Amino acid sequence: TLDLAGLPLDDAKTYEMLGRGEAMGVFQLEGSGMRDVLRKLKADRFEEIIAVVALYRPGPMDNIPRYIACKHGQEQPDYLHPTLEGILKETFGIAIYQEQVMQIAQTLSGYSLGGADLLRRAMGKKIKSEMEAQRKDFVEGAKARGVTEGKAAQIFEQVEKFAGYGFNKSHAAGYALVAYQTAWLKANYPVEFFAASMTLDLGNTDRLNLYKQELDRLKIKLLPPDINRSRASFSVEDLPDGSRAIRYALAAVKGVGAGAMEQLVKIREETGPFRDLFDFTARLDSQLLNKRQLENLARGGAFECLNPNRRQTFEAIETIIRHAQSATSERSSQQVSLFGDM
Repeated sequence: TLDLAGLPLDDAKTYEMLGRGEAMGVFQLEGSGMRDVLRKLKADRFEEIIAVVALYRPGPMDNIPRYIACKHGQEQPDYLHPTLEGILKETFGIAIYQEQVMQIAQTLSGYSLGGADLLRRAMGKKIKSEMEAQRKDFVEGAKARGVTEGKAAQIFEQVEKFAGYGFNKSHAAGYALVAYQTAWLKANYPVEFFAASMTLDLGNTDRLNLYKQELDRLKIKLLPPDINRSRASFSVEDLPDGSRAIRYALAAVKGVGAGAMEQLVKIREETGPFRDLFDFTARLDSQLLNKRQLENLARGGAFECLNPNRRQTFEAIETIIRHAQSATSERSSQQVSLFGDM
């Protein structure tokens, strides 16, 4: 049982995974461009995940190289003015968030909180007449606090540029928290994480293929669909060697339907594993599965636990259905006559 709200935000395994760019399936971070940024950044603090979420957008992303260079000590941060270091230190001198723009106006020019919010909105809307008035107030307020007019004007221009694309930090933090939580789950419980992720994309074959490639890379086994072992969704299965694998979902077999597979699993759980193909069909309501569904399950290899010859099973579907409908009790003898000597 996990308490997502109580996850440690300093998990080394999680940051090491992200630093390798292994973010497939991680909320907000799985795009190829974002994974490249993560490899270069080597984030080791939650605040850096927040920053990346806010920066990775058209406009702000131009600052990503500088942000990374400053983090690794290759460039020195520019805090614009000594009084602003406390505001900009977390983001290496780059004003990423709207809240920073407001704090700069308060600290440097004496704006009230409400006035700073008006400045933020004016900068975002870029209304010329309003901006001129704000520029005057900003510069005059800064001068009153000992900042030269030229420096104040320069800082205003920088702040105006930042405000044009500034992101709300509380919004970015919400996204980053879910990103971190999913990354933590992948780093610490990869088998369960992928079983859940693949279930979420049950009907998306392109996504399932991407997950399969990731499982191969991580050396996590993906076991085939099995009428006696699979659930309707992707599930985790313990292997004899002590490792864990993912069992393919019955509902992910094309054209079989999730509702029918859930009913099938329910019958199996209530009455035990299916002994053979006739037992399988005899125990199911004839209205539950049609010929096409059974054929697709056979194509996917779901019946190989009952008969290892996939083609033989496929070609016998009509006979099996007739057998189920007639509810014959001579299961063993008819199986021999159907398949011949195996």
